Amino acid sequence: MAADFVAGDLAGLSPSAVSLRESWDVLPATVIAEIEARTGSIQSVRPAQVGYSSHVASTVHTARGRFFVKGLRTTHPAVQTQGCEAAVNPHSVPLGPKLLWRIETDGWDVLGFEHLTGRSADYGTESRDLSLVVGVLTELGAIEGGGAPVSRAEQRWAQYLDPTRARLLHGDNLLHTDWNPTNVLVPQAGSVRLVDWAVATRGAGWIDPACWVVWLVYSGHSPDSAERWAARVPAWRSAAAEALDFFAGVLADHWQCIAVNHPNRMTYELRDASARWAAYRRPGD
Repeated sequence: MAADFVAGDLAGLSPSAVSLRESWDVLPATVIAEIEARTGSIQSVRPAQVGYSSHVASTVHTARGRFFVKGLRTTHPAVQTQGCEAAVNPHSVPLGPKLLWRIETDGWDVLGFEHLTGRSADYGTESRDLSLVVGVLTELGAIEGGGAPVSRAEQRWAQYLDPTRARLLHGDNLLHTDWNPTNVLVPQAGSVRLVDWAVATRGAGWIDPACWVVWLVYSGHSPDSAERWAARVPAWRSAAAEALDFFAGVLADHWQCIAVNHPNRMTYELRDASARWAAYRRPGD
């Protein structure tokens, strides 16, 4: 098995960054030629409207169909997330999109995925999508990630962990960990799909629904309401109260760090949402 890939925290990559996104036109002709060798001639390019952590992210219309292409300059520290997505892909399909090819040339690391259609999930308090997300979390919770060469939870959040309690996060489940609703695609027909596995991790199965709790609070739920939704996921019910208490504090520190390094309204609100959940879980509060 390949050596474990350690996905670092995006918070530490570019202290003042809000978005890395650039135009498709920044790609060298050599990279475009390599892409077209795999896709056929490019007829049009539609930049992604969401996300910020890739230099290039676009739907590419070609002679052979549509593809989703994302790339980073190899000189940027975030390029490690390209390796994470490539490494985890055999384990995440079909829940996630299939990686069709990877190009590493002329200063760029570019991934080409099957093209998926769907709208972003709605996490609002009255949304019908919440049950769909529970279903996806349940399906993901059944996937063993022991063979996935990605970082363990104890490595992923090491900077926030009391080493004597890191064992609480240990496990071999495949975890997505980035529950931004734009990463949950709801199609008109068919199964919900998860995209952007850039920070996939291995750990205890309850970690993913715990990460979702923060996004639910951010989306208007009370911590109690958010936990009641998370409790519908079987993996959540396997968690000890001590582990949830501890991890709520870890996520509060994590989102505080991201808000400092990536200051914008969303990161501030996620910082506040995670702090609310941590306070709710704090013994004695």
